[in-house]
Amino acid sequence: MLYWAEGSKSRNAVQFVNSDPAMVRYFVEFLRTHFAMPDEGFTLACNLFADHLERQREIEQFWLDILSLPSSCLRKSTVNVYSKYSQIKRTNKLPYGTARVSVHSTRVVQSIYGSIQEYGGFERPEWLG
Repeated sequence: MLYWAEGSKSRNAVQFVNSDPAMVRYFVEFLRTHFAMPDEGFTLACNLFADHLERQREIEQFWLDILSLPSSCLRKSTVNVYSKYSQIKRTNKLPYGTARVSVHSTRVVQSIYGSIQEYGGFERPEWLG
């Protein structure tokens, strides 16, 4: 259900984005437990803000540690810089930015989609490959 609410919908990749470390960790553990997903199957990318720039490496390591992933899973982070018109009101709202965890597996995606449809009692033909 987390994926239904927070996941990116595609036919061959599971992508889950959130700022809550416990929620992202729960989703990663779900994939490890129910799909025997090895560490090499995950990629992690962070979306940071300008006030995170000085702590970028620390924040990336935070997510790797929380998710128990090796640094080889880390992809390039995106840093959102403030426009010259911004009043910079966002400071410290998301202390670790957001994390995007991805798994490129049609088998996993289709299994999740099938489960959502079964639990929800509806059909989404566009989800099926």
